[in-house]
Amino acid sequence: MHQLIRHDPAILELRLDHPPVNALDSATLIWLTEQVRSAPEQGHRAIVLSGQPGMFTAGLDVPHLLQRDREGMRQFFFEFFGTLRALGESAIPVVAAITGHAPAGGTVLAALCDHRVMARGDFKMGFNEHRVGLPVPRPVYVAFENLCGPRLAAEYSMQARILDGGEALAIGLVDEVVEQDQVVAQALAWCRTILAFPSQSVVAETRRYVRARLHAAFREENTDAETFLNEWFSAETQGAMKALIAKLKAKR
Repeated sequence: MHQLIRHDPAILELRLDHPPVNALDSATLIWLTEQVRSAPEQGHRAIVLSGQPGMFTAGLDVPHLLQRDREGMRQFFFEFFGTLRALGESAIPVVAAITGHAPAGGTVLAALCDHRVMARGDFKMGFNEHRVGLPVPRPVYVAFENLCGPRLAAEYSMQARILDGGEALAIGLVDEVVEQDQVVAQALAWCRTILAFPSQSVVAETRRYVRARLHAAFREENTDAETFLNEWFSAETQGAMKALIAKLKAKR
């Protein structure tokens, strides 16, 4: 079960706990959206989004989703984009405590946060959606540009590059790389630094224009589930995802 952990009186940790890889299924997305949107009303002033040791999240629950029909996938994409928007438009800062692997959907969630702390080790992340025939949603791409600049965002997303922590840090995709057992603690430390400033209204105003391009992208981009549906059910994408599942099964 996913965990709600309260730190100090004002920081809420949302810890993903969906073995074995914290895959993003409907229940997880709905839970995340509800918790992020309700946190300010409950008196929280910052959020830490974390995973389990060695695994932040492996992204979409592809084996389960391959069993859904078109209407089922339309509902799923509605839930998925709802979570992205909740993170991207969160009224309070959100820090990604990347406790391990975070490919595809894991990188997407992290990019929409205000700050990213990644575990040191042989852990991978990256916008590798092209490897299974899916586009990077435009607001997410804007977030990638904000972090890494247009040239690197274009190169890494077009090539579906997989990165380790060192490379992610070098290009600006993550902000810190620390020992695995210090990831959450460092994320909390960042929150406490922000919350210690004397005027939180000033912080909120600065944050508003820091994230203005991202907010505009969510407003301007009517994320069309039909586009993703058409790609999802294309022969190329279905074949790529089934090949990926077969490859993962072979490694077990």
